[in-house]
Amino acid sequence: MTGIDRKTFERFRDLIYEKSGIALGSKKEALLTARISKRMRALQIEDYKSYLDYVLNDSTGNEIVQLLDAISTNVTSFFREADHFDFMTEIVQKWVNEGQRKFRFWSAASSTGEEPYTIVMTFSEVIDPSLCDVRLLATDISTRVLEKAMRGEYDEEKVQTIPTALLYKYFDRIHTPSGTVYRVRQELKRLIAFRRLNLSVTPFPMRGPFDMVFCRNVMIYFDNDVRRKLLNEIYRLLKPGGYLMVGHAESLTGMMSEFKTVRPSIYVK
Repeated sequence: MTGIDRKTFERFRDLIYEKSGIALGSKKEALLTARISKRMRALQIEDYKSYLDYVLNDSTGNEIVQLLDAISTNVTSFFREADHFDFMTEIVQKWVNEGQRKFRFWSAASSTGEEPYTIVMTFSEVIDPSLCDVRLLATDISTRVLEKAMRGEYDEEKVQTIPTALLYKYFDRIHTPSGTVYRVRQELKRLIAFRRLNLSVTPFPMRGPFDMVFCRNVMIYFDNDVRRKLLNEIYRLLKPGGYLMVGHAESLTGMMSEFKTVRPSIYVK
C-alpha cells in the first residue's frame, strides 16, 4: 500500500470534518492511514485516492459510515471518571426524595456501552427501576460500537472496574468457546435505547427534556464551532436544573455557554 499524498489527506480531512465534526490535525496522516488501511484491505483497494473516490461515489452512503467507524476513537471503561457516578447517585437520591418518578438520561457518545450500562446500574442502586419511569438514550456515530453495546457482552478484563457485588447482580457469566464473557442482564438492557447520532449535525431529533446528559471525552475531537453548537443543543434539551457531565480533560471555559459550573467537569442548566 503506497503512502498518502498531501492533497488526498486534505480531502479526507475535509470530508471527515464535514460528515462528523471530527477535526483531524494537519499532522495526522499516520493516524488516518492506520485507521483506514484495514478497511481498504477488506475492499482490496491499494491506494488512498482510490479509496477516497470509492467513499465519494458510494450512492448507498454506507462507506462514509464505515470510514467514520474507522476514524472514531472508542476508549472507554465501566465507571470511568467514577466521581461523576458518585455525584449522579447523590442527585438522583435527592430527586427521588422530592417525589420525582420519571427520569430521562442521555449518554451522548456511548461507544461500546460501558458508560450507558454504568449509568443505569448507578440509577438502579438508588431506586428500583420498576417503581418509576426511567429511560436512557445512548448514541454514537459508529454503528460498529453500537452493535457491540447492544450485545452487552464483555470479557473478564473489561469488567474488572465493576464492583464485584454489581457484577454478580447485573451480569450473567457465560462460558463460550473463545472464553468467559459477562452478559448484561435484560433488566438493564430494557432501560436503554441505542441509536446512531452524529453530534455535529444539529438540531437533534430528540425532544427531551433530559435530567442528565453525559457528553464525556468527545468534544476534544471537535473544534470550537462544533463544540458551541453541541453545547447549545444539550442546553436546549436539558430540563432547568438538569446536569451535564463532560470529561475531566474537557472544559467549557471560553465556550460562552449558559451552563453554570457545579464543579470541574459538571455543569447545571
